Amino acid sequence: MYIIIIGAGEVGFNLAKQLSGEGHDVAIVECDPVIYQRVQENLDVSAIQGSGTSYKILEQAGIKDADLLVAVTTNDEVNLISAQIAKQYKVKKTIARVKNDEFLHKNAPLNADTMNIDLIIHPEYEAANAAIRLLHQTAATDVIDFENGRISVLGIQIEDDSPIVYQKLSQVSAEYQDFVFRIVAIQRLEVTRIPKGDDEIWPGDRIFVISKQEVVPQVISLAGKHDKKKNEHIMVMGGGRTGYLLARGLEKDHHVKLIEKDAAKSQELAQKLSKTLVIQGDGRDLNLLALEAITDMDAFIAATGDDETNIISSSIAHHLQVPRIIAMVDKTSYCTILPTIGVDAFVSRQRITVNAILKFIRKGNIVNVAAMPGISAEAIELIPKNGSKITQKPLAEISFPANAIVGAVMRGTDVFIPIGSTTLLAGDKVIIFTLPSAIKEVEKFFN
Repeated sequence: MYIIIIGAGEVGFNLAKQLSGEGHDVAIVECDPVIYQRVQENLDVSAIQGSGTSYKILEQAGIKDADLLVAVTTNDEVNLISAQIAKQYKVKKTIARVKNDEFLHKNAPLNADTMNIDLIIHPEYEAANAAIRLLHQTAATDVIDFENGRISVLGIQIEDDSPIVYQKLSQVSAEYQDFVFRIVAIQRLEVTRIPKGDDEIWPGDRIFVISKQEVVPQVISLAGKHDKKKNEHIMVMGGGRTGYLLARGLEKDHHVKLIEKDAAKSQELAQKLSKTLVIQGDGRDLNLLALEAITDMDAFIAATGDDETNIISSSIAHHLQVPRIIAMVDKTSYCTILPTIGVDAFVSRQRITVNAILKFIRKGNIVNVAAMPGISAEAIELIPKNGSKITQKPLAEISFPANAIVGAVMRGTDVFIPIGSTTLLAGDKVIIFTLPSAIKEVEKFFN
């Protein structure tokens, strides 16, 4: 597939890196000379310096031959115009990232349908929803649901007192075979691996477990974690789009305090939010946090647009012993240090956006795709076709890629964890955990 990406910020850069690594032909259009230089020096893609709103620049990028255009700059107008120009050149599919959530409304005069854009993504809206899901699952670092919540993928940090620490995966499976779950990935320091039966679990590991929704509490207890008390009192730092959407989504069922530094924005938020207490001030100010009773909070969410500010404020909240801390962090280089400073979970707006784009691009056999922030593995949902290789023999007799593992299967209304003697059937919904390098090979088994 020939793909043009408009904008080489964190989202565009990482998307181009992933897509080119999977064998797609990628061209990037970027107007900033510094960012353009970064692309040229670090990515194996075509790079054109200029604006995505210029048809001459787009022609230079090969718009007449493109199968897909993805516009992910930080400017809504540039993204929307680029996508519409692409349609004039008969590009089959277009994707635009927006910050203004008005474009998401079905009754809006300008939305995806009226502008003939195939997918509009609002990262802040998605990030707010992800943080709210993490609040509800208080012991997990990551939560991704499949099949309307019937199957969950949980990221869990392993502590010294975990009952499964220093055990091999084969021992864990044998001892807890009554639970429908499987450990599908282990992150140790900066390395992610798809584990085998003789791999051990160590303290400090971040494990990813796929399970039926009803056994999630048991899975969490196995990892030495316990769901904490209900999050009734929540403090949100940052009144930008994500912070506002978080407060709006939480204020109906929780007591919410929102801290915003800018005076004018604080006034605006106080008018827009009906139940949230909006406080003007710097969320990194210890005196302010103490005055606003941060020690009485059940959770703290750092949701400014600056990673460093979110990390600093989260560290302060940890120092003040807030039970649950969630941070918005986009730079992958920071992800490995977050557990060491007390961040229980983090949300990456960049990763969420890339996930949504990859899911759209991989439509077909792949029903769903989700990548975890900070690790290289992805969870993908596939459906075997009639006569596909994966249905010909039991799993133990199939040479499945080493960097992938079959996590769970939904057959009709039944959810189960497959074993070596399991034979998949055409029409099963199968969740695979895989490193990106194995995705194409995995797909071949299902075609």
